[in-house]
Amino acid sequence: MSGERQVLEQAAHWFAVLQDEAAGEAERRAWQRWVSEPAHAQAWARVEAISGRVLALAVDPASRRAGRLLQQPDRGRRQALKLLSLAACGGLLGLAGTRAPWPQWLAGQSTAVGEVRELALADGSRLWLNTRSAADIAFDARVRMVRLHQGEALLETAGDPRPFVLRSPAGLVSAGQPARFALTLAGARSQLNVYAGEVRLQAGRGMQQRLAAGQGLAFDATGIGALRAADSGRQAWSRGVLLADDLPLARFVAELARYRRGHLGCDPRVAGLRVVGAFPLDDPERVLDALAATLPVRIERRLPWWVEIRPA
Repeated sequence: MSGERQVLEQAAHWFAVLQDEAAGEAERRAWQRWVSEPAHAQAWARVEAISGRVLALAVDPASRRAGRLLQQPDRGRRQALKLLSLAACGGLLGLAGTRAPWPQWLAGQSTAVGEVRELALADGSRLWLNTRSAADIAFDARVRMVRLHQGEALLETAGDPRPFVLRSPAGLVSAGQPARFALTLAGARSQLNVYAGEVRLQAGRGMQQRLAAGQGLAFDATGIGALRAADSGRQAWSRGVLLADDLPLARFVAELARYRRGHLGCDPRVAGLRVVGAFPLDDPERVLDALAATLPVRIERRLPWWVEIRPA
């Protein structure tokens, strides 16, 4: 187990301890000693962010004493407790090293964690938004446009004289004739898969690429990758299914984690196990139980929001 992973698990343990009504002064003092290390304070902030809950530090006696430690001359301790203070004030995403997501309330259409939504558009086209996605729809007399700010979209465009444009931060996909294609935003890199019809991609420094049915590629703001076969299984989420065709367990877990709140980790010792099957996205906990029933793994639910997959 890596040092960072071990510290995160310690932070999860302390979170559980402090949430227990039986926790007393001895436990709080022990937690204070533990969190005084900068690496431990960072891990604590990440666990708070993952849990979606922040301890009431301002009214907790142990935390008031922790605040007084900020005045002590030890620079490392002062830095650690400042990090913890930032976490309590809401600076969790920055401390966790996580890129802040698009504010979904700014988008015309958005989905929550685990939600998949199908939309019938005014021209007869259909749009599916995957979990944690945000998009705007803007049709006018000249163009039909969907702006994907975050997440993943699948489009099935209808016949119409106006071009259909799917715009993202990294590029622009346009279809002049009916087409079916999907765009996934994954950090700086985006994935485009075309299942029917033909589209044109504009990305990078003015680069362009035409894709026909059965083709796909990766691209970002700097350029366009090589053509490859489209990932046909990538459409399955629009039907509420996570499709795994001999997928490494680590990749399967990373995909499943998008549909549930909290931390879902995979022990490196079982990361290479292969997963085959079709799994329901509306019940991730049942999927985890199915993994335990078919693979030599066990599901360790340390907290409702902190789950690890380990060797059986």
